[in-house]
Amino acid sequence: MRRRAEKAAEARAGVLAGAESPEERALDAASADVRAEEPALCEGCDSSCDRFSEAALRGEGISVGYGERVIIEPMDVAVPAGRVTVVIGPNGCGKSTLLKALARTMPLRAGSVYLNGRAIAELPTAEVARQMALLPQAPQAPGGLTVGELVAYGRYPHQRGLGRLTRDDRAIIDWALGLTHLTPFADRAIDALSGGQRQRAWIAMALAQDTGLILLDEPTTYLDMAHQLEVLELLRDLNREQGKTIALVIHELNLAARFADWMIAMRDGTVRAAGTPNEVMTAPLLRDVFGLDALIEPDPWTGRPSLVSYRLAGE
Repeated sequence: MRRRAEKAAEARAGVLAGAESPEERALDAASADVRAEEPALCEGCDSSCDRFSEAALRGEGISVGYGERVIIEPMDVAVPAGRVTVVIGPNGCGKSTLLKALARTMPLRAGSVYLNGRAIAELPTAEVARQMALLPQAPQAPGGLTVGELVAYGRYPHQRGLGRLTRDDRAIIDWALGLTHLTPFADRAIDALSGGQRQRAWIAMALAQDTGLILLDEPTTYLDMAHQLEVLELLRDLNREQGKTIALVIHELNLAARFADWMIAMRDGTVRAAGTPNEVMTAPLLRDVFGLDALIEPDPWTGRPSLVSYRLAGE
């Protein structure tokens, strides 16, 4: 099997470039398509596939459940290093549970999770937090907390002794605020921000944690279309410009196909498919996963597969 692993960039400083023109965005998307296709990862891969050995995060034979109820059937799954991975699937299929299981915030019934090649169960909590950040659905901040104070929480895994912020800590906090365009809002209460600004503040906290891997559970929920794009473009830029490995759960299929390098489609606690957007966003797969008859065409701006219309299968 041919495989070429991408290495994450080591850049840790600098401010992202300004807004791109539609032409630049289309060019960037086309480049991402080429990159996404480049190593042709095998269909239906499992832990025998060589990509698993170098994935940023991987689960082998993992299963999750409560009592007699099984939420995730035993599965192998991997988050490719240096890419944007999006998990899709209908409500209740186990997407959020999978993310929590991979992040060690939900116990496994069976199997093992490996973070950068090491068994996550054997790592101290602080070490896990220095390598991986997790943003849950609709996170809540204490009332009156400012943006700067929230972002400073990201430095907790790195603090020692009395836990006071060092000069390096403050430099990283300033870097995270600048990267998410929140420096002017550092002293503003989280409660006073718009939905998109609030989500960027949580992402800035994850950036201050200074991890190579960021997991996000439905970061665009409750946001309007403009704010959804704002958040997802920020995540894509963090991947492209800062070398972050990103994995997220989102429901909107066109956004998933537009921003993902790799997609994982789930249904009923199992992975039904994993691959590039062109491999996963197909009419047969959407029928299998969502029970839909789907009309899919290339997006005229990005060239990515786009869901033009759909209906319940069999109508």
